[in-house]
Amino acid sequence: MENENEARIKRALGIPSWRHLSKDKVVNFVAAMPEMSAEVRLKLIEKFPVFKDLAKNSVEAMVEAHKSTLSANEKSQEHFHQAARQHRDALQKDLDRDDLSWEQRLSLHEFFQQNVNQESQKDSENKPFLERTYRTVAVGAGAAMALGAVFVGARIVGGSKESAEDSPEA
Repeated sequence: MENENEARIKRALGIPSWRHLSKDKVVNFVAAMPEMSAEVRLKLIEKFPVFKDLAKNSVEAMVEAHKSTLSANEKSQEHFHQAARQHRDALQKDLDRDDLSWEQRLSLHEFFQQNVNQESQKDSENKPFLERTYRTVAVGAGAAMALGAVFVGARIVGGSKESAEDSPEA
């Protein structure tokens, strides 16, 4: 009966053996766990000892992707801020000229202010982006840990059911 349940679950997940249980299949596996008997659940968990490594690798992959995103974002931000500084330097050189009329100076000051406002806006746009990427990594890491808790919980629940069944009071 156990092997029949196990075979049915493997078919439902679309895998020929537990070695083929990939990251994307783990979620399906966990979702199917409540429908399994404690005995089958424990047997399956024993056949999947690399869960810790899978969860760890998933979190590490998310962290690396996050670092890569942050690095690319930092480079983009730095290019923008460098261009803004160069523009202000050029405007400042123009403002240092003695042959400018009041209107020309006023126009240059307006350009200078636009530059500062654009840089401030770019910085303000970047903060929500950073928050979203951090939240994505946090959710992914949390999901991996929750998945680990489900496996551990299934083992504990399965173990306590077995010991309750084994006790003479049951």
